[in-house]
Amino acid sequence: MTQPNTLPRAVVIYSGGMDSLTVLHNALEAGFEVHALSFHYGQRHARELDVARKVCERLHVDHQIIDIRAIHSLIGNSALTDNDREMPRADYDEDNMQDTVVPNRNMILLSLAIGHAVNIGARVCYYGAHGGDHAIYPDCRPEFVERMNSVAAIANYEPVEIRTPWLHADKSDILADGMRMGIDYADSWTCYIGDELACGECGSCRERLNAFAALGMTDPLAYKKRTS
Repeated sequence: MTQPNTLPRAVVIYSGGMDSLTVLHNALEAGFEVHALSFHYGQRHARELDVARKVCERLHVDHQIIDIRAIHSLIGNSALTDNDREMPRADYDEDNMQDTVVPNRNMILLSLAIGHAVNIGARVCYYGAHGGDHAIYPDCRPEFVERMNSVAAIANYEPVEIRTPWLHADKSDILADGMRMGIDYADSWTCYIGDELACGECGSCRERLNAFAALGMTDPLAYKKRTS
């Protein structure tokens, strides 16, 4: 007779990108029965979502892709959600990347993920905010995580803890931990452009390539142009 799974449950917001792939493995390593959520909110392309689906199938992780494109008109004022806007192709810093901010994205996604956690009896919800995002994305700052944790503790009768393993770390720290866990980063998509090959020029590609370079490694992902 098949024994019931007695592992504690955790919800992971999993975009299919490098950071969230590492968070997914971190939750698995911590001994959770992982329930991964990916969201289609009207982003420019679905390459990350396709990657997320394949990874979860291979790892036998419960996975749902949630279509919330109906909210696109409310949060569409971003280069990540508007195909008519020019995508910044420069280093990943505050001056260059402000146009990629999607208003309140993480608050919206966390609200849905916390609701799902309560629904399935999970007490933990992970997402991939990290130190390199603080100056650019307001909903990746420690203050935001702290306050969302306070809300998550009282919004339902069952409190949910928000975990951000690399909140005070940078991309190279995430990569180093991922390599320790044996992650193949060919199974991730970071580029803001949804072409066949990663562009290598947008801020997200540049930050990723710089992280590999900092560790003296070569990114296994195929690029049109490698800037590092």
